Amino acid sequence: MEKSTYIGLILAAIAVGVGMVLKGASLASLLNPAALLIIFVGTAATLFIGFPMNELKAVPKLFKILFTTQSSISKSELINQIGDWATVSRREGLLALESKAEEIEDEFLRNGMRMVIDGNDPEFIRDVLTENISAMEERHRQGALIFTQAGTYAPTLGVLGAVVGLIAALSNLNEVEKLGHLISAAFVATLLGIFSGYVLWHPMANKLKQKSKRESLLKTMMAEGLLAIQGGEPVLSINQRLAVFLSPSERKIMEEKELAKT
Repeated sequence: MEKSTYIGLILAAIAVGVGMVLKGASLASLLNPAALLIIFVGTAATLFIGFPMNELKAVPKLFKILFTTQSSISKSELINQIGDWATVSRREGLLALESKAEEIEDEFLRNGMRMVIDGNDPEFIRDVLTENISAMEERHRQGALIFTQAGTYAPTLGVLGAVVGLIAALSNLNEVEKLGHLISAAFVATLLGIFSGYVLWHPMANKLKQKSKRESLLKTMMAEGLLAIQGGEPVLSINQRLAVFLSPSERKIMEEKELAKT
Protein backbone atom coordinates (compact mmCIF):
# COMPACT_ATOMS: atom_id res chain seq x y z
CA MET A 1 0.00 0.00 0.00
CA GLU A 2 1.32 3.44 -0.99
CA LYS A 3 0.57 5.22 2.29
CA SER A 4 1.43 8.70 1.04
CA THR A 5 -1.33 8.55 -1.62
CA TYR A 6 -3.97 7.60 0.95
CA ILE A 7 -2.73 10.21 3.44
CA GLY A 8 -2.83 12.89 0.73
CA LEU A 9 -6.39 12.02 -0.28
CA ILE A 10 -7.58 12.02 3.34
CA LEU A 11 -5.91 15.39 4.04
CA ALA A 12 -7.40 16.84 0.84
CA ALA A 13 -10.90 15.71 1.84
CA ILE A 14 -10.44 17.14 5.34
CA ALA A 15 -9.08 20.44 4.03
CA VAL A 16 -11.99 21.02 1.66
CA GLY A 17 -14.70 19.54 3.88
CA VAL A 18 -13.68 21.33 7.09
CA GLY A 19 -12.96 24.49 5.13
CA MET A 20 -16.46 24.50 3.68
CA VAL A 21 -18.03 23.93 7.11
CA LEU A 22 -15.97 26.75 8.63
CA LYS A 23 -17.11 29.02 5.80
CA GLY A 24 -20.72 28.06 6.46
CA ALA A 25 -21.20 26.10 3.24
CA SER A 26 -23.14 22.83 3.20
CA LEU A 27 -21.25 19.66 2.30
CA ALA A 28 -24.46 18.39 0.71
CA SER A 29 -24.02 20.99 -2.02
CA LEU A 30 -21.12 18.92 -3.39
CA LEU A 31 -23.57 16.15 -4.29
CA ASN A 32 -24.58 17.94 -7.44
CA PRO A 33 -25.22 15.40 -10.23
CA ALA A 34 -24.89 17.96 -13.00
CA ALA A 35 -21.54 19.25 -11.71
CA LEU A 36 -20.20 15.72 -11.15
CA LEU A 37 -21.27 14.74 -14.67
CA ILE A 38 -19.66 17.77 -16.31
CA ILE A 39 -16.36 17.46 -14.42
CA PHE A 40 -15.67 13.74 -14.21
CA VAL A 41 -17.45 12.44 -17.29
CA GLY A 42 -16.29 15.50 -19.21
CA THR A 43 -12.67 14.91 -18.16
CA ALA A 44 -12.95 11.28 -19.22
CA ALA A 45 -14.34 12.43 -22.57
CA THR A 46 -11.38 14.75 -23.19
CA LEU A 47 -8.99 11.90 -22.48
CA PHE A 48 -10.76 9.57 -24.90
CA ILE A 49 -10.57 12.28 -27.54
CA GLY A 50 -6.95 13.17 -26.78
CA PHE A 51 -5.34 9.73 -26.40
CA PRO A 52 -5.47 6.48 -28.39
CA MET A 53 -7.29 3.55 -26.80
CA ASN A 54 -4.16 1.43 -26.39
CA GLU A 55 -2.69 4.08 -24.06
CA LEU A 56 -5.90 4.57 -22.08
CA LYS A 57 -6.05 0.83 -21.40
CA ALA A 58 -3.07 1.35 -19.08
CA VAL A 59 -5.02 3.71 -16.74
CA PRO A 60 -6.19 0.94 -14.32
CA LYS A 61 -2.58 -0.25 -14.04
CA LEU A 62 -1.45 3.35 -13.39
CA PHE A 63 -3.96 3.68 -10.55
CA LYS A 64 -2.60 0.42 -9.11
CA ILE A 65 0.91 1.90 -9.20
CA LEU A 66 -0.35 5.04 -7.43
CA PHE A 67 -2.09 3.15 -4.63
CA THR A 68 0.30 0.23 -4.08
CA THR A 69 3.98 0.02 -3.25
CA GLN A 70 5.89 -1.68 -6.03
CA SER A 71 8.22 -4.40 -4.78
CA SER A 72 11.76 -3.80 -5.94
CA ILE A 73 15.25 -4.27 -4.61
CA SER A 74 16.74 -1.29 -2.79
CA LYS A 75 19.84 0.44 -4.17
CA SER A 76 22.04 -0.72 -1.30
CA GLU A 77 20.79 -4.31 -1.66
CA LEU A 78 21.50 -4.15 -5.38
CA ILE A 79 25.07 -3.01 -4.76
CA ASN A 80 25.62 -5.88 -2.32
CA GLN A 81 24.09 -8.36 -4.76
CA ILE A 82 26.27 -7.20 -7.64
CA GLY A 83 29.28 -7.31 -5.35
CA ASP A 84 28.53 -10.96 -4.52
CA TRP A 85 28.16 -11.79 -8.22
CA ALA A 86 31.44 -10.02 -9.00
CA THR A 87 33.22 -12.11 -6.34
CA VAL A 88 31.86 -15.35 -7.84
CA SER A 89 32.73 -14.22 -11.35
CA ARG A 90 36.34 -13.32 -10.53
CA ARG A 91 36.83 -16.57 -8.65
CA GLU A 92 35.02 -19.04 -10.91
CA GLY A 93 34.36 -17.21 -14.18
CA LEU A 94 31.24 -15.70 -15.76
CA LEU A 95 29.67 -19.09 -16.50
CA ALA A 96 29.41 -19.68 -12.73
CA LEU A 97 26.72 -16.96 -12.69
CA GLU A 98 24.40 -19.02 -14.90
CA SER A 99 22.63 -20.58 -11.92
CA LYS A 100 22.35 -17.15 -10.28
CA ALA A 101 20.64 -15.71 -13.36
CA GLU A 102 17.72 -18.12 -13.04
CA GLU A 103 17.04 -16.86 -9.50
CA ILE A 104 16.75 -13.19 -10.53
CA GLU A 105 13.14 -11.94 -10.41
CA ASP A 106 13.69 -8.62 -12.20
CA GLU A 107 13.34 -9.28 -15.95
CA PHE A 108 15.65 -6.40 -16.94
CA LEU A 109 18.43 -7.59 -14.61
CA ARG A 110 17.95 -11.24 -15.59
CA ASN A 111 18.19 -10.51 -19.32
CA GLY A 112 21.23 -8.33 -18.78
CA MET A 113 22.93 -11.05 -16.77
CA ARG A 114 22.25 -13.59 -19.53
CA MET A 115 23.83 -11.31 -22.13
CA VAL A 116 26.91 -10.95 -19.92
CA ILE A 117 27.16 -14.72 -19.42
CA ASP A 118 26.77 -15.31 -23.17
CA GLY A 119 29.85 -13.17 -23.75
CA ASN A 120 28.23 -10.42 -25.83
CA ASP A 121 30.22 -7.30 -26.69
CA PRO A 122 30.08 -4.72 -23.83
CA GLU A 123 28.96 -1.95 -26.18
CA PHE A 124 26.16 -4.15 -27.50
CA ILE A 125 25.01 -4.91 -23.96
CA ARG A 126 25.13 -1.24 -23.00
CA ASP A 127 23.14 -0.26 -26.10
CA VAL A 128 20.45 -2.91 -25.48
CA LEU A 129 20.08 -2.03 -21.79
CA THR A 130 20.07 1.70 -22.51
CA GLU A 131 17.39 1.29 -25.17
CA ASN A 132 15.31 -0.74 -22.72
CA ILE A 133 15.55 2.04 -20.16
CA SER A 134 14.66 4.69 -22.76
CA ALA A 135 11.62 2.68 -23.90
CA MET A 136 10.47 2.27 -20.30
CA GLU A 137 10.86 6.01 -19.63
CA GLU A 138 8.78 6.81 -22.72
CA ARG A 139 5.99 4.45 -21.59
CA HIS A 140 6.01 6.05 -18.17
CA ARG A 141 6.00 9.53 -19.69
CA GLN A 142 2.90 8.70 -21.70
CA GLY A 143 1.16 7.35 -18.61
CA ALA A 144 1.94 10.45 -16.54
CA LEU A 145 0.84 12.65 -19.47
CA ILE A 146 -2.70 11.22 -19.24
CA PHE A 147 -3.01 12.48 -15.66
CA THR A 148 -1.32 15.77 -16.51
CA GLN A 149 -3.82 16.41 -19.29
CA ALA A 150 -6.72 15.45 -17.01
CA GLY A 151 -5.44 18.04 -14.54
CA THR A 152 -5.34 20.63 -17.32
CA TYR A 153 -8.84 19.92 -18.64
CA ALA A 154 -10.72 19.56 -15.32
CA PRO A 155 -10.45 23.19 -14.10
CA THR A 156 -11.53 24.47 -17.52
CA LEU A 157 -14.54 22.15 -17.42
CA GLY A 158 -15.26 23.64 -14.00
CA VAL A 159 -15.60 27.03 -15.65
CA LEU A 160 -17.85 25.46 -18.28
CA GLY A 161 -20.00 23.98 -15.52
CA ALA A 162 -20.24 27.35 -13.80
CA VAL A 163 -21.37 28.97 -17.06
CA VAL A 164 -24.05 26.31 -17.52
CA GLY A 165 -25.20 26.86 -13.95
CA LEU A 166 -25.34 30.62 -14.38
CA ILE A 167 -27.39 30.22 -17.54
CA ALA A 168 -29.86 28.17 -15.52
CA ALA A 169 -29.85 30.81 -12.76
CA LEU A 170 -30.38 33.72 -15.15
CA SER A 171 -33.30 31.93 -16.78
CA ASN A 172 -35.03 31.91 -13.39
CA LEU A 173 -34.59 35.55 -12.36
CA ASN A 174 -38.30 35.85 -11.71
CA GLU A 175 -38.07 33.17 -8.99
CA VAL A 176 -35.97 34.95 -6.37
CA GLU A 177 -36.22 32.15 -3.80
CA LYS A 178 -34.46 29.75 -6.22
CA LEU A 179 -31.84 32.19 -7.44
CA GLY A 180 -29.38 31.85 -4.56
CA HIS A 181 -29.48 28.06 -4.70
CA LEU A 182 -28.93 28.04 -8.47
CA ILE A 183 -25.96 30.42 -8.29
CA SER A 184 -24.42 28.35 -5.48
CA ALA A 185 -24.87 25.17 -7.50
CA ALA A 186 -23.25 26.84 -10.50
CA PHE A 187 -19.96 27.26 -8.66
CA VAL A 188 -19.89 23.69 -7.36
CA ALA A 189 -18.62 22.62 -10.80
CA THR A 190 -15.80 25.16 -10.55
CA LEU A 191 -14.88 23.85 -7.10
CA LEU A 192 -14.88 20.23 -8.28
CA GLY A 193 -12.91 21.10 -11.42
CA ILE A 194 -10.16 22.92 -9.54
CA PHE A 195 -10.08 20.31 -6.77
CA SER A 196 -9.82 17.33 -9.12
CA GLY A 197 -7.31 19.06 -11.38
CA TYR A 198 -4.87 20.46 -8.82
CA VAL A 199 -5.41 18.12 -5.86
CA LEU A 200 -5.90 14.81 -7.70
CA TRP A 201 -4.72 14.61 -11.30
CA HIS A 202 -1.62 16.85 -11.31
CA PRO A 203 -0.21 15.38 -8.05
CA MET A 204 -0.87 11.85 -9.33
CA ALA A 205 1.02 12.67 -12.53
CA ASN A 206 3.90 13.98 -10.43
CA LYS A 207 3.99 10.78 -8.35
CA LEU A 208 4.12 8.65 -11.51
CA LYS A 209 7.05 10.75 -12.75
CA GLN A 210 8.90 10.33 -9.45
CA LYS A 211 8.35 6.58 -9.46
CA SER A 212 9.60 6.44 -13.04
CA LYS A 213 12.78 8.33 -12.12
CA ARG A 214 13.50 5.94 -9.25
CA GLU A 215 12.98 2.90 -11.47
CA SER A 216 15.13 4.38 -14.23
CA LEU A 217 17.92 5.10 -11.74
CA LEU A 218 17.76 1.55 -10.38
CA LYS A 219 17.95 0.04 -13.87
CA THR A 220 20.88 2.30 -14.75
CA MET A 221 22.66 0.97 -11.66
CA MET A 222 21.90 -2.57 -12.81
CA ALA A 223 23.38 -1.89 -16.24
CA GLU A 224 26.54 -0.32 -14.81
CA GLY A 225 26.97 -3.17 -12.33
CA LEU A 226 26.58 -5.87 -14.97
CA LEU A 227 29.09 -4.19 -17.28
CA ALA A 228 31.52 -3.85 -14.38
CA ILE A 229 31.16 -7.59 -13.67
CA GLN A 230 31.82 -8.38 -17.32
CA GLY A 231 34.89 -6.13 -17.23
CA GLY A 232 36.29 -8.10 -14.29
CA GLU A 233 36.42 -5.11 -11.97
CA PRO A 234 37.16 -5.81 -8.27
CA VAL A 235 34.31 -5.59 -5.79
CA LEU A 236 35.66 -2.43 -4.14
CA SER A 237 35.83 -0.68 -7.50
CA ILE A 238 32.26 -1.74 -8.34
CA ASN A 239 30.98 -0.52 -4.96
CA GLN A 240 32.63 2.85 -5.51
CA ARG A 241 31.20 3.07 -9.04
CA LEU A 242 27.64 2.33 -7.88
CA ALA A 243 27.83 4.35 -4.66
CA VAL A 244 27.57 7.55 -6.71
CA PHE A 245 23.88 6.68 -7.26
CA LEU A 246 23.23 6.77 -3.50
CA SER A 247 22.24 9.82 -1.50
CA PRO A 248 24.68 10.89 1.25
CA SER A 249 22.44 9.34 3.92
CA GLU A 250 22.15 6.05 2.00
CA ARG A 251 25.91 6.00 1.49
CA LYS A 252 26.49 6.54 5.20
CA ILE A 253 24.14 3.69 6.14
CA MET A 254 25.85 1.39 3.64
CA GLU A 255 29.30 2.28 5.03
CA GLU A 256 28.11 1.60 8.57
CA LYS A 257 26.84 -1.83 7.53
CA GLU A 258 30.15 -2.63 5.85
CA LEU A 259 32.03 -1.64 9.00
CA ALA A 260 29.70 -3.81 11.09
CA LYS A 261 30.49 -6.80 8.86
CA THR A 262 34.23 -6.33 9.28
